[in-house]
Amino acid sequence: MDEAVESPQHTRRYTVEQANAALPWVSERLVRIRDALGELLSPEGTTALELIDTDRGGSYPGRAVAAATITLLAAVSELHAVDVVLRDAAGGLVDFPSIRDGEEVYLCWRAGEDRVAWWHKPDAGFAGRQPLA
Repeated sequence: MDEAVESPQHTRRYTVEQANAALPWVSERLVRIRDALGELLSPEGTTALELIDTDRGGSYPGRAVAAATITLLAAVSELHAVDVVLRDAAGGLVDFPSIRDGEEVYLCWRAGEDRVAWWHKPDAGFAGRQPLA
């Protein structure tokens, strides 16, 4: 890790090996996030969310919506706590902060890919992905 590069956003930087080793853990959180979103965006979930009465404390109507909300928040928080950046929950797109040639970059991975094989500059995003090799 290059100590000369500082980022107010990230305290952790990943090597390619570390990012690849984290994929099973990250994948598990992505499944939880997608399942929770599926529940919240289902017809029953959206109806329940529409019934939230903010004048009465805004509690979630129904156990399923409350459980999905808690699951979603917990999984996103767990990713955030280890500086894994969730870019697209539905598509399973995440970035791992890293250092490449002395500059901060993101190692980019999408669910379904075998390994972390892409990177991009912070301002380039997914469209600017470049192969690691």
